[in-house]
Amino acid sequence: MPDTQPSQSETRNSKSRAPYYFCTYFDRNYLVRGLTLFRSLSNHAEPFVLWVLCFDDFTYNVLSKINLPNLKPISLREFEHGDNALLAAKQNRSRVEYYFTCTPSLSLYILNKFPEADLITYLDADLFFYSDPTPIYEELAKRSVLIVEHRFPEHVRHDEEKFGIYNVGFASFRNDMHGRQCLQWWRERCIEWCYDRAEEGLFADQKYLDDWPDRFREVVVLQHKGGGLAPWNWMNYDIQFQDGTITVDGDRLIFFHFHHLKAVNWWMYDTGLSGYKKVPFTLRRRIYVPYVRALQQTLYWVRRRVPEVDIGRADLRNSKDYNWWTVVKRFLRSQIIVSVGSFAL
Repeated sequence: MPDTQPSQSETRNSKSRAPYYFCTYFDRNYLVRGLTLFRSLSNHAEPFVLWVLCFDDFTYNVLSKINLPNLKPISLREFEHGDNALLAAKQNRSRVEYYFTCTPSLSLYILNKFPEADLITYLDADLFFYSDPTPIYEELAKRSVLIVEHRFPEHVRHDEEKFGIYNVGFASFRNDMHGRQCLQWWRERCIEWCYDRAEEGLFADQKYLDDWPDRFREVVVLQHKGGGLAPWNWMNYDIQFQDGTITVDGDRLIFFHFHHLKAVNWWMYDTGLSGYKKVPFTLRRRIYVPYVRALQQTLYWVRRRVPEVDIGRADLRNSKDYNWWTVVKRFLRSQIIVSVGSFAL
């Protein structure tokens, strides 16, 4: 994957540290994105284990056939077994609302089932790592919970009231009293109410995080600017590109959250930035283009490993309602990326 290879210091440090433990979830629609996340972790976070809750049999079968030692698929049947509270909540949620409902339960499931995971980090499947996450864990140190602010700029600060102060996309929980207490409380709230709408200070699984620094002990709010760069906050920072390194206000970029990025077809991608500030060409080329190419490479990587499974270019696509006039308008506004072979714009 271009521009994402580990530095010599990253490779050297990875040999002496304990594994990172991550979890995520996705279905077929996010399979390529989820595996692209995995491959970026392979470049920058070794050694690690990634547990994946598979929301359909297709995803579970593909991940099982890939059969990588540090990629651990969990079937939905296995995950739900005996969890009557979660199954009851499932009856009155849409598919995506049920996915949100499962977020805290997945992290708690890992801590309960896999005692080696002394610290579990939940990741959204549309994250992509550009460098070693060690600085994030250095901030957490011996404390129990780490969360990341949205860091909305002034012109979209109103989104904080609706969507929350913190973003669920990266959240760490230590397997101790404080980490478990936080997770258990979050799970209970999500089972009570977790819907894809704003309602009386609630939104999905996310608004529940707003008071965690006051509600729970040992909570860290990440200060490193390279963790949590996203479409809604990049304009807050001085982003520099030099010798293959991307910095955010002087901090090395660790991961970017590619929220709302959609494949129009296998070679054209909508950045999902229409609701935010126009992205400069350099930022689009150095951050978005490597991710788009990594998605394409992951598709072929999967097809080489499991050629008997029907994964085609359509599996990159999750938006079928584009007309060409919409595509042209968004391209002219620098919201569409075209990537074919060595050409990318």
